[in-house]
Amino acid sequence: MNRNELAQALAKDTDTSVAQANRTIASLIDIISGTLKKGDTLTLVGFGTFSVRKRAARKGRNPATGEAIKIKASKVPSFKAGATLKGLVNGTKK
Repeated sequence: MNRNELAQALAKDTDTSVAQANRTIASLIDIISGTLKKGDTLTLVGFGTFSVRKRAARKGRNPATGEAIKIKASKVPSFKAGATLKGLVNGTKK
């Protein structure tokens, strides 16, 4: 499912226009992104938790040349699925 299909499904479920559903999705993405940018976590009980994880500096290898390179430390967004979502995906919950 892509963003347009998500907007259409959301519009149908909420009896709103596709344009309104797109604005809602954009707003949700902005809120999640802003929360993570501040370094906070966002938890949707049963669905999952969005957070920021720190990735340590490490050594890598340039695949084209085989040369060793240094990869800087960075922060990466992360999502951990909640129990309800895991159960739905695995067919153990309805």
